[in-house]
Amino acid sequence: MNGSLSLASRSDSVSLAFLKSALSVQDTLHTEAEILKWIEEKKQATTVRIEPIEFSAMTNWLFDPESTNLVHASRKFFSIVGINIKTNWGRVPEWEQPIINQPEVGILGIITKKFNGILYFLMQAKIEPGNINFVQLSPTLQATKSNYTQVHKGNRPLYLEYFNGEKNNVHILLDQLQSEQGARFLRKRNRNVIIEVYDEIPVYDNFIWLTLGQIKRLLRYDNVVNMDTRTVISGIPFGEYPSQLLELYDTFEAVAGKTGEYERGLLRSSLDKDVHLHETEQIISWVTRLKSFYELDVSRIPLQSVKRWHRTAHEIRHEEGKYFSVIAVNVEIGNREVTKWSQPLIKPAQEGIIAFLIKRIKGVYHFLVQAKLEAGNLDIIELAPTVQCLTGNYRKGLSDYEPPFLDVVLNASPDQIRYSAYQSEEGGRFYKEQNKNMIIEVGDEFPIEVPENYHWMTLFQLKEFLKFNNYLNIEARSLISAVSFI
Repeated sequence: MNGSLSLASRSDSVSLAFLKSALSVQDTLHTEAEILKWIEEKKQATTVRIEPIEFSAMTNWLFDPESTNLVHASRKFFSIVGINIKTNWGRVPEWEQPIINQPEVGILGIITKKFNGILYFLMQAKIEPGNINFVQLSPTLQATKSNYTQVHKGNRPLYLEYFNGEKNNVHILLDQLQSEQGARFLRKRNRNVIIEVYDEIPVYDNFIWLTLGQIKRLLRYDNVVNMDTRTVISGIPFGEYPSQLLELYDTFEAVAGKTGEYERGLLRSSLDKDVHLHETEQIISWVTRLKSFYELDVSRIPLQSVKRWHRTAHEIRHEEGKYFSVIAVNVEIGNREVTKWSQPLIKPAQEGIIAFLIKRIKGVYHFLVQAKLEAGNLDIIELAPTVQCLTGNYRKGLSDYEPPFLDVVLNASPDQIRYSAYQSEEGGRFYKEQNKNMIIEVGDEFPIEVPENYHWMTLFQLKEFLKFNNYLNIEARSLISAVSFI
């Protein structure tokens, strides 16, 4: 009994520490202007050269003679493979495509430490070959298993010892296995972990301490916070509180004028455990029912046999120019564990749109969530944003069908758009890919009744599902990370 009470108390204190950090943007170690200047200085100080090349010019990469897959000579890191997909989901029952196969579980880890009673996050200015603007804020440690086991024969990643058990007096605050893009990766997952340290630790040249509130503020800018940071912070819990206490908080904050009505509404949606349209058990039953009914049969095929995809000396592309292509690049980045290498990257056809519609129901913001099947999903279906159109397939003439609610997103008035910024996909695998991330508020005219594969959920409920593996896809997590309370 005492152990249970102690555990509950610790969980509450961790959530409160996260919440205080999320609300801290003033009197911090660095101002927002100083952070942006620091990022720009890191960009200017590092040599970066990214050059598209022919596949045959890549070092240590080859098309395997038997499988025709594009693989690394070590057979580690990742490979580009072919798959055939059969499903009873949607309007296309069968298709084939290239996909990234990376069975290793990587580490996306953030070190935190309290300064003046506020939890700070140790962030890295990291350059990835596919980044649009080269430098983006990444987790303290962002490494595949091949990286941290030094298959590349380069330097050991900084701060690895805090995440692999070598260091004592390290306390885990969050530890989750989360998926990556189901349309691009074959059943890929990473360990998303946040730890707290109490002792002094070295802060190397490309690292900086930021509060969670500052990270969320930086998400208002295009392509500053990378995808790996976004997925880690999306799972952060802020605790649970009864409705009456939150109503009291709303009253105090309204009088004080510290936050706007919208921001208070998001905080209420994140913390209120009592008010929601659907009980959590109903949502679990809804997801389970869909997983039971819909089928996803994925089988490996030779990469050279993938229908409607063609390989040239420079790329593997769809015959209609849709979706994405696979290209090869030479890379030189001066501050990496290995400074020169070559590799394949996924290049998007165009930018896409990722959007949540939100609506006040019973006085609390609810997010319209889509149950979405994608080829690389580990468990058939994951919860996705209301609209998820990657690489321009929402454009007229380029789409196999028009996704539900796309017209609401494209025709939203400025006063409905609560959040809008371009955010990059993971620059270690994707070449200059960005998608417009949006949160759009709808009013009473928008119906509560929605199609079968859509459901209304509060932020509190979404956070509850984030505690478990393979429920929310990375696009949903990316948008949730941008939710700010100030």
